[in-house]
Amino acid sequence: MTALDPVGVLLVDKESGWTSHDVVAKIRSSLKIKKVGHAGTLDPLATGLLVLGVGRATRLLRYFQEAPKRYTAKICFGVATDTLDSDGAILTREAMRFEAADLEAVFGRFSGVIMQIPPMVSARRVEGRRLYEFAREGKTIEREARPVEIYSMQLLDFAPGNYPEAVIEVACSKGTYVRTLADDLARALGGRAHLTALRRTAIGSLLVEAATTVSTIVSEERTEEWHGRLINPAVALADFPSVEITGDVARAVENGMTLAGHHLGNTQEGLLRIVNEKGRLLAVYRMAGKKAFPEVVLS
Repeated sequence: MTALDPVGVLLVDKESGWTSHDVVAKIRSSLKIKKVGHAGTLDPLATGLLVLGVGRATRLLRYFQEAPKRYTAKICFGVATDTLDSDGAILTREAMRFEAADLEAVFGRFSGVIMQIPPMVSARRVEGRRLYEFAREGKTIEREARPVEIYSMQLLDFAPGNYPEAVIEVACSKGTYVRTLADDLARALGGRAHLTALRRTAIGSLLVEAATTVSTIVSEERTEEWHGRLINPAVALADFPSVEITGDVARAVENGMTLAGHHLGNTQEGLLRIVNEKGRLLAVYRMAGKKAFPEVVLS
């Protein structure tokens, strides 16, 4: 990596009010980088971890997109909005009285693989257009329920009353809408709800504690200190097994050749990080059967 050609993964702690696109545009223009992309869109209301790929590392963003996510969400029960969050207009307001134990009792209904209908105010495409585009026109489009997976759900805080408030931690698969989950929890208790805050705290093994705000990163543009915040792609993909190679095998990988699994010393099904002796990521391969197939070659 050089000052002219930065390559790596940048962890941003997104502030509320920014879209994910806003963050990418600001980083690209302020740091004068041509190639920047993000994995896993966060709504403007949401804060927390946003993974950016810089330079050739943008080609790896699909793997962070696919990774499990963890969120902390604050829910207001008894009040429904048209966006399922506090940015929307209030549709109904009906008191709901229940205890923390009642809420925890319905968690089990939403454990494992569940079917979830995407909210109208979302970026999912239907008929070639984003759902939020239809919503802005006042239209409601038929949406198919999709399978998502809830790995765990924990109640962190609870304030009882006519309009109870709860803070929950959710670990889930890609494509899960936590605001839809919040409203579904309320429906299971006989009412409605909306999110008042949402924070993404992890993507795979990458944690928000290691992230930096946009303003801090931008302030380091002149000194190029931000280069030190770039994570080696091989380290960022630490959730995948790693294989170190040299010589003829390394040259074959750099040329994107399909290899017999024994050349990589690995026969385990799934994705592999292929690195050289210096720890630089050469490629991501997928083991299938006895062969290893290239998915992304960075060299």
